[in-house]
Amino acid sequence: MDAPPVLAHGIGGRQDLPIPLSYLLAGAGLAVVISFVTLVVLWRSARFRPEGGRPIPAPLERLADHRVTRASLRLAGLLIAVATFATAAFGPAEEASNPAPWTIFVIFWVGLIPLSLLFGPVWKLFNPLRVVYRGIALLSGGPPLLRLSPRIGYWPAAAGLFAFTWLELVAPDPDAGVALIVWFAVYATAMLVGAALYGEAWFDRGDAFEVYSGLIGRLAPLGRRRDGRLVLRNPFDGLAATPEGTGLLAVVCVMLGSTAYDGFSRTVFWVNLQQSGPLPHTLSGSLGLVAFVLFVAVTYWTATRRAGPVALAHSLIPIAIGYLIAHYFTLLLFGGQQTAIIWSDPFGTGANLFGTGTLTVNYEVLSLTAIAVIRAAAVVAGHIGGVFAAHDRAVAVLPRDKAVAGQLPLLMLMVGYTVGGLGLLFAS
Repeated sequence: MDAPPVLAHGIGGRQDLPIPLSYLLAGAGLAVVISFVTLVVLWRSARFRPEGGRPIPAPLERLADHRVTRASLRLAGLLIAVATFATAAFGPAEEASNPAPWTIFVIFWVGLIPLSLLFGPVWKLFNPLRVVYRGIALLSGGPPLLRLSPRIGYWPAAAGLFAFTWLELVAPDPDAGVALIVWFAVYATAMLVGAALYGEAWFDRGDAFEVYSGLIGRLAPLGRRRDGRLVLRNPFDGLAATPEGTGLLAVVCVMLGSTAYDGFSRTVFWVNLQQSGPLPHTLSGSLGLVAFVLFVAVTYWTATRRAGPVALAHSLIPIAIGYLIAHYFTLLLFGGQQTAIIWSDPFGTGANLFGTGTLTVNYEVLSLTAIAVIRAAAVVAGHIGGVFAAHDRAVAVLPRDKAVAGQLPLLMLMVGYTVGGLGLLFAS
């Protein structure tokens, strides 16, 4: 059977909401304000503990950290990567029937969100580039050439994340096997050169997908303390332990700005502007993506310059996660089914390797109303989580009188983000 075209990132529009969009926008903004007022009255000292958590049973920790477990995960990541790019190179020419774009944009990119929210920075365990680097390092036998400077920080990850979102949202034919192979070949080369210079520690700060998974994983109930113990924790304890570093704010701004641009790019206004404007679509799309990332960076910096932009940067992570869930969860819900179907015949030979080739996507798993409600709830919950994180940090690092006043510009910004984000989400 022919596969359908790659699904749109969002299903469930304003017509599927159980209340008018204007009521939703007003209610969402009010919910953020009420959350802040409640915190000001009741939350007078910091409660999130970066080193909090209850250690998991020792046998489970030994199993999770066992070298066989780690080696199995790394091998699985390497095999999946090889299989994916084999299909990109030799699979069906029609992108909708080729497993590679579905695996990369649905299972990998979107699937990392729930996996990281549940288990923490999972891509660090699967990353095939770490396996390749370790093999090269074993053969060369030499130490890293340079020491990784703190000034480098997360800037390489921010650049890599921007490049991937550009591929996904702007590139003229991102699903084509050639485009995927070229992009990831360049990316892998850059990562391996960085690791050759700075050692394996490069991946912790330089690999866009490890940093992306790690930031989302800060809200996972399963985490690791500084002493190395695996613990079950309040997710906000993990968020409070987010390490500050140069470029961290840039990464989060790319996460937020690219998702906002994704919604904006589907509006009638932007589509008409691109069609009637003098600029090529790729150039106008690139400028639009840059503009949204810069808008998030400038507005956040302006709102927090007195309270401390770096100190409060972790409060943007719940907001980014809320937007990511709202925009992409239907892609995972329905595109994940399609990916399983396509993988039964990865090279277009008529095979049915896993017995899923005769199945069809079930679009009735959730009603359109339920989907619309989940998308709206994700955005609002993300902003309320951001308010909690920002307030807890503010009362910890600022005097009481300045803690509240210093958050007011950020509160106004979060209300604006909430209303604007929901407006873009349900613009069509």
